[in-house]
Amino acid sequence: MPTAPRFSRSIHYLCAGPHMGTKPTALLVLCWPRESRCESMFELMTETTGPAQKTLPLVGNTSCLRVLAADLDGTLLGGDATDRWRLRAAVAGHPEVTVVFATGRGLSAVGEALRDRLLPRPRWIIADIGATVVDGIDLCPVEPLQTRLRDGWPGAARVRAALGRFPALKYQDEVAQDGRCSFYLHPDHLTTDITDAVAALGCRWIYSAGRYFDVLPPGASKGNALLALADQQGWSMDAILVAGDSLNDLSLFSLGTHGVIVGNAESALRSAVPPRDTVHRPAQPGAAGVLRALQDLGWVRPRYPLVIGYHRPPMSWTPEGGWQQPTSPNGILPTLKRLFTRPLEAVWVTGQVVETQEHVTYLNGHDTGIPLSFVPLTPDQWSGYFHRACKEALWPVLMSQPARMRFDPAAWAHYRTVNEHFAHHIANTAGPEATVWLHDYNLWLVPGLLRAVRPDLKVGLFHHTPFPPPEIFTTLPTALEIRTSLRCLDWAGFHTSTFADRFRHVVADAPRSPRIGVHPLGIDRNAIEALARIRAAHRQPGTGPLVVSIERLDYVKAPLEKIEAIATLLSRHPQLRGHLTFRLVCAPPEPGITAYEATKQALEQRITQVNQAWSVGHWQPIEYLPHTVSFTDVIDSYLAADIFWVTSFQDGMNLTAKEFIAAQASVNGSGVLVLSRHTGAAEQLGVAALLTDPHSPEDLIDKLMLALTLPIQERRARLQRLAELMGYHPPSTWASQIITAIQDT
Repeated sequence: MPTAPRFSRSIHYLCAGPHMGTKPTALLVLCWPRESRCESMFELMTETTGPAQKTLPLVGNTSCLRVLAADLDGTLLGGDATDRWRLRAAVAGHPEVTVVFATGRGLSAVGEALRDRLLPRPRWIIADIGATVVDGIDLCPVEPLQTRLRDGWPGAARVRAALGRFPALKYQDEVAQDGRCSFYLHPDHLTTDITDAVAALGCRWIYSAGRYFDVLPPGASKGNALLALADQQGWSMDAILVAGDSLNDLSLFSLGTHGVIVGNAESALRSAVPPRDTVHRPAQPGAAGVLRALQDLGWVRPRYPLVIGYHRPPMSWTPEGGWQQPTSPNGILPTLKRLFTRPLEAVWVTGQVVETQEHVTYLNGHDTGIPLSFVPLTPDQWSGYFHRACKEALWPVLMSQPARMRFDPAAWAHYRTVNEHFAHHIANTAGPEATVWLHDYNLWLVPGLLRAVRPDLKVGLFHHTPFPPPEIFTTLPTALEIRTSLRCLDWAGFHTSTFADRFRHVVADAPRSPRIGVHPLGIDRNAIEALARIRAAHRQPGTGPLVVSIERLDYVKAPLEKIEAIATLLSRHPQLRGHLTFRLVCAPPEPGITAYEATKQALEQRITQVNQAWSVGHWQPIEYLPHTVSFTDVIDSYLAADIFWVTSFQDGMNLTAKEFIAAQASVNGSGVLVLSRHTGAAEQLGVAALLTDPHSPEDLIDKLMLALTLPIQERRARLQRLAELMGYHPPSTWASQIITAIQDT
């Protein structure tokens, strides 16, 4: 297998819940090896059992605590590596499931087991067959619980002395013991003389597996220890699943909890536990049997054959306003949302800022109708990740404006952390050999992290943004780290062949390059046309030519350059004064993004200056709408426009241009599309649009003036040709083709 580049980061997955205070249930660390790619996912999973910091509770069914109390040898440690890994991943993906070890091992032997990379991390440890109970985080005894369990224990020396007269009892010198004495004993030599001697000491005994004879304090057993721990922690018996394989687990099954006797259990345990609906008896051995019981109980979610990874959900959510649907039927979020309107065994893994447990509970009960699986993020994480790392470092490079890049190592640390959370969440959500469809630069590090821990997955990533030329990509201080991860993709998709070629050069020297696909995203043309025909009846005649731009506030859209072009056009063609109107619909960015503040300030200042300089009576040359408008209003603007003006310095596609074409063509309009040659749409529509270059102020002015003076016949002919070029390519078909492309790698 080819050697993989180094990753020095790890995925730290802290499972914390409101019932645990500041102590996490488990800590999972998924590491990319420093020296080479390992042969399997199992070689790459390492853990730590040290104290962990308090984190936000992970989203899952955290409002309902579950407890898995299981034996180690033959149970959690039983079965093959694949089954054990699946159990580990399932439990780690459900922070509401608290793990309790209930083992016959002593603490030192438990410590050895904790180094096993496939063993779930315990929050509590019951050891020495119930004589020892410790905190799974710091390994300190749980008092006064442990003292009560050992009450009446005469001490190991007295027990060994009293039983020394029975030569058939062989003390287990190699086994660390505390609060109990363990012997080897052949079943033929288990006599009433031995058991009476134990009773005379005031102790109890357990015989299991046809060879182990254990002497315990009178009140000590795994069952009693778990019962005491449950009482101390306030656990309900019906929220506990016990799991075992031998007779020394028998006491666990006497508590009235859910139970699972794994497939490889000794027959004596099977016989000793009476049939009950609450006791599962799967055929699968060890960890596989435990996982089956967890699944049958509904305590762990199914693992999906298709996982969508996007940094935000398909609709916005706030604690005050709840869920808000997107205004447009087009774009990647509505497209992905539409995927789930048909039967699809898939899940959408998405980030969401949460601040309180109430927010988490609300998200758990969301009524979006979409199978969303949330990666909860703190406000600080989101700000560092999205507002700063994504928008101030990555975005300028993607837009081929590296001079605007502001790289902050602290923000990049947040970017890494969020990508790690996504990778871990996806790894625990995806089924065996599942397809993972990631989206955009926001998750650039996820492919490498996933490849390390889930090499069975097929991972694709679609870039909705432009991809920069290699020489600009390498200006990123973290270019090597990003490239290392992108080389781990199975498939990469783009809107245009230009962007695909740039990506191909960036990953060209990889031992195994991703397959690359070009899939330009379309629009829901039928929906646009239907609404446009309805709104056409409401059109009001204009008093002069109307130029329209509809975009979000972003320096990449060249809004200031458009204002300067309008001002220059008016100065050169004074006859347009009082007639030409430029309507700029400019939706604000997400609150907290500071990268656009200077653009907004300069834009609004210049709009005011131009309007003051050229206004006549009630007429102003620039109609500025700095807010989000309804999609009906958007359609009205498309229909009213004589010219639709797209001037992006860089743009992955630009769907507003396609929406304009669909709206105008549906009512036999004559609108002209002036389109930046640097948009993805230009590669598809450039032969019929008027292409402009926003880097050239003169070209902006000239192409706008040309659009204003085109004869009506040419305007209609160009629009008809644009409609033909665009065709009917439903976004749902686009999405299905990409999923198939990833699956076929």
